[in-house]
Amino acid sequence: MDNIIRKIREYYPVSDDSLNILKSNFEEQVFPARTIIIRAGYLDKKVYFIEKGITRSYILYNGKEITTWFSAEGDATCGSWDLYRNKAGFEYVETLEKTFTYSISIETLNNLYKTHIDIANWMRVLQQENFLQLQDIHISRLNLPAQKRYEKLVKDFPDICNRVNLGYIASFLGITQPSLSRIRAKR
Repeated sequence: MDNIIRKIREYYPVSDDSLNILKSNFEEQVFPARTIIIRAGYLDKKVYFIEKGITRSYILYNGKEITTWFSAEGDATCGSWDLYRNKAGFEYVETLEKTFTYSISIETLNNLYKTHIDIANWMRVLQQENFLQLQDIHISRLNLPAQKRYEKLVKDFPDICNRVNLGYIASFLGITQPSLSRIRAKR
């Protein structure tokens, strides 16, 4: 659980006692590569923390998969509507390689927020950082040419091209796979 704890503490100084309570509510789950762990249209009542592996979040638009996010070691993944609205969401989360997770029910997590302010603050900071990343991605798509978006992605996530299908990366960047291939050939 080292990757998860390291990432938690990068965001907020959660006490050992609170971490132990959080860990005691975790359920270890291992998913093979190419497993859909969250499905659009179905209420998923868990948050998954990734110890090892990588997932991608995506939506379906006119029958086409559009990648919206990647989560790797130390990250959390869940359906946003599931987490915040207690409603079935619109997104899918799929493992891209064998993925070791620890999950916790949203209900349990919400109860821990009420009794452990450091857990609540950690999650607030985590969600704040995710929001800022999403905002940065959105602004980049509006303002940066494809080459710069790709360079920024590789700078921020240096091993992504070794772990993720280039089609998913192209989709995430909002470009076609042939365009991504041309960009990569220039480097």
